Amino acid sequence: MINKKVIIAGGGTGGHIFPAIAIANALQKLQPGLEILFVGAKGRMEMEKVPQQGYNIKGLDITGYNRSSLIKNAGLPFKIIQSFFQVRRILNDFMPDAVVGVGGYSTYPTLRYAQQKGIPTFIHESNSFPGRSNKILARKATKIFVATVGMEAFFPKEKIMLTGNPVRAAILNSAITRDNGMRFFKLDPQRKTVLSIGGSLGARSINEAIANHLDAFSKNDLQLIWQTGKPFIAKGKEVVQGKATIWIDEFITEMEYAYAAADVVISRAGAMAIAELCVAAKPVVFVPYPFAAEDHQTVNARALVERNAAMMIKDNEAGEKLVDAIIALANDEERKETLKTNIGKLAFRDADIRVAGEILKIINA
Repeated sequence: MINKKVIIAGGGTGGHIFPAIAIANALQKLQPGLEILFVGAKGRMEMEKVPQQGYNIKGLDITGYNRSSLIKNAGLPFKIIQSFFQVRRILNDFMPDAVVGVGGYSTYPTLRYAQQKGIPTFIHESNSFPGRSNKILARKATKIFVATVGMEAFFPKEKIMLTGNPVRAAILNSAITRDNGMRFFKLDPQRKTVLSIGGSLGARSINEAIANHLDAFSKNDLQLIWQTGKPFIAKGKEVVQGKATIWIDEFITEMEYAYAAADVVISRAGAMAIAELCVAAKPVVFVPYPFAAEDHQTVNARALVERNAAMMIKDNEAGEKLVDAIIALANDEERKETLKTNIGKLAFRDADIRVAGEILKIINA
């Protein structure tokens, strides 16, 4: 049998990149010899993270619409046109049997051209509210994989398959103990530990709330594992000087150790963060990013809050309420156990295999 080929397009944030890698790994697990090529956006984090996992990636000269500075959008039409020429060259050279889109700047031109060529296309929509690009692409998509129920409001019902969100294998299959995690971060296993993850690019409101109330952690005998994101790391390192009970860095690669060490978690409410927290079964306070498309992070978080599986604080209230809320949760054993039990019930543990299996079933038919 001639080896099949699949392109996976998308990126921009860890919430798109890590599910894409999980799907790629599952595809190769189910069908060894399958060739996989990633397509991303030049200058975005996928251009670094994907090769680290052993996959080839081609970059497009494309960016998104800049809402904060209209003048920066002057070259956008040219870049979009240029990206379509680049996509045409990549697809004609690689000749994929299927193209999978996971979200991010490179998804739209890659899937759009594949659909024009009659190549089967698959969308993975991780959020409870899809973006405009995926709504357009869905019309000609072969299959649409979704993480939540009710997506027939946005996509053709007959194309939808509920799979959940693929979680990194290192987290899904983790056997890391709490003591392992504590040793990894050089923290005291006798103390309760807060993990703050503002997303792969950081979260300003979360970071500022923590920075302004750092002393509250030590006063309540709490340790902190703090992922700041690149924009805040310099200030973060400055404010934690001399504080031995705080581990800080701009990014945590080995998240399985962080989840193992954490007693409670502060997080944005991106779809992939939620998927990982469900698998890790951690009590969490969500601070949804309010400027996400259609405010989908608030929708994501509210779905868990309504099931008594998480807590939520609005972004504009984080500075005043977040640290007090996480300290109270850390010290409330009954509440922690309730949240842990309920969020764990929402975990999809085989989303990557479900997605990969369906893709292979169609391209091998």
